[in-house]
Amino acid sequence: MNAANRAEMFRRWQAANPHPTTELEYQSAFELLIAVILSAQATDKSVNKATKPLFARANTPEQIVALGIDGLKAYIKTIGLYNNKATNIMATCQQLMEKHQSQVPANRAALEALPGVGRKTANVILNTAFGQPTMAVDTHIFRLANRTGLAPGKTVIAVEQHLLKNIPPEYLHDAHHWLILHGRYVCTARKPKCSACIVVDLCEFQEKTLPC
Repeated sequence: MNAANRAEMFRRWQAANPHPTTELEYQSAFELLIAVILSAQATDKSVNKATKPLFARANTPEQIVALGIDGLKAYIKTIGLYNNKATNIMATCQQLMEKHQSQVPANRAALEALPGVGRKTANVILNTAFGQPTMAVDTHIFRLANRTGLAPGKTVIAVEQHLLKNIPPEYLHDAHHWLILHGRYVCTARKPKCSACIVVDLCEFQEKTLPC
């Protein structure tokens, strides 16, 4: 995809949604961190349903640790892989308390050192909590980048680097959210909703669904 079409894509997304954000519900960087850890292989809706009562009871590392592992599991047992996630969250809270004065660090290396936090999660935190121009490539963005021709790549890292290189700087801060929302609700996996797509004429996907 050429630079003019890439820029026009993001211009349209910005016009349609000037202030995009995550659909996870949070009030602090710590709450966002816990919600993102829980969101792996789970929907944002299911995470929000679990974290609303959890955060009302415990929304600091100290308060989570005080719940105990079984107490935490009681809040998140409706979320997939909750046993592993509970273990990681407990270990992350301990590490935040011991190494970061109970604050979520704003740098990649420190974030990725936390249990349960990989590159994608770190990118979400850096972008959404700290305003850094990062790109968290999930399954939606990976599919969208390749399908549309926006930033093709065979690996998540390749797509991430391609997006960071080719998205116009003025759109980079919010690009992650526009792409996720478009992939989640419009450019869906099995049957993309091309008739509802505001960038359909720019997209290079050869098998657009009809009518377009």
